[in-house]
Amino acid sequence: MLRPHESTDSWKAGALAIAVHVFLLGAMLVSFNWKAAHPVLSVTEVELWDKLPSTKPVISEPPKPEPKPIVEEKPEIKPEPKPEPKPVVEEKPKPEEPKVDIELEKKKEELKKKEEIKQKALDEQRKKDVLEKLQKEAREDELREKKALEKKQADALKKMQQDMLSEENAAENKQANAASAAANASVIGEYTDRIKSKIRGNVNKTLCGDGNPELRFTIGLLPTGDFSSAPKLIKSSGNAACDAAVERAIAASEPLPLPSDPAIYAKFRNLNLTFRPNE
Repeated sequence: MLRPHESTDSWKAGALAIAVHVFLLGAMLVSFNWKAAHPVLSVTEVELWDKLPSTKPVISEPPKPEPKPIVEEKPEIKPEPKPEPKPVVEEKPKPEEPKVDIELEKKKEELKKKEEIKQKALDEQRKKDVLEKLQKEAREDELREKKALEKKQADALKKMQQDMLSEENAAENKQANAASAAANASVIGEYTDRIKSKIRGNVNKTLCGDGNPELRFTIGLLPTGDFSSAPKLIKSSGNAACDAAVERAIAASEPLPLPSDPAIYAKFRNLNLTFRPNE
């Protein structure tokens, strides 16, 4: 807690500090107004305190005297320098444009037109050549198709003639074959009868009785008439003695008579012989 005399000193020190700050603030405002009114700036030295005086009373030292106000010196007003005149720059005249050679331009235009006419003529000639080529190819294609059609018709006619000739040949061959078959049948029948006759001459007919028994044998024959295999009974007469008598007669008749024609001999290679001993 402060003593009475210490409180009085503190109030004095505070009032002194506030007065000093107010004075300084007024000096600063005056300085700013002066600077705004005059273009030339001046430097004013002001003494400032680093810190407020301590509020604690100093018993041993007496109070400091108030600082004297600083009087600002009025600066000298110097006249403003006049601006230097700008140098006059002379404008250079523009160079004249070169004149166009009208005759040269006309010659260029004429040459250009000639080139265009020449190019147009070349294009027309190319179109004409292409058209002629296409027409020529179309004519060649048409000619090829015509030749192919004529060849096809000729081939069809030729085939028709060949078919007709083949049919005529077939008819003739058929007739010839029929005649040959009839002749062969006659020869085959002749030799078959000769074989039966030879066998019948070797049969003991008394063993076959009075009836008309029928037997069937298969006989393998060589071109010489000899047997290629033993005769084999296929159908019996119902009389074993008669069957045995006919089989012995066939064996006794070897070699059998055969035609010399190989085509007719083929019918006798495997002979199926139906035999009636009593005929």
